[in-house]
Amino acid sequence: MNMAEKTIGRVAKATGCKVQTIRYYEQIGLLPEPRRSEGNQRLYTEDTVKRLTFIRHARDLGFPLQAIRNLLKLSDSPDKPCYEADEIVISQLADINKRIRELTDLKTEMERMLDHCKGGPMSDCRVIEVLYDHSLCETQHTE
Repeated sequence: MNMAEKTIGRVAKATGCKVQTIRYYEQIGLLPEPRRSEGNQRLYTEDTVKRLTFIRHARDLGFPLQAIRNLLKLSDSPDKPCYEADEIVISQLADINKRIRELTDLKTEMERMLDHCKGGPMSDCRVIEVLYDHSLCETQHTE
């Protein structure tokens, strides 16, 4: 084993990724297949660790795997203009803004349920009543 190469356990520890996640990323082609030791252990280069760190950071930011795949392809072509990466981020921002609106509606509806709760017996509980009768909700929040 080359001193610069790391086993999957060391890569997992260095990046905060689970071993099975690293294997999955290999399986779907986000990570290159690593070289194997004589004992058939996966051996990862520093470039692969950097790529995995990129993937992990992108996942933490909420990017879906297909967007990450596209961003990785772009990063492999340093002479390309960055507008394609910008478009991916713009799309991700639109998704985030949509989710924020949906979550805000959910929060408002739950606060409204609590505001109408009288604290009496369960038979008069507004929370239970609203959950049984969606028409009592003032916002649309179905999937």
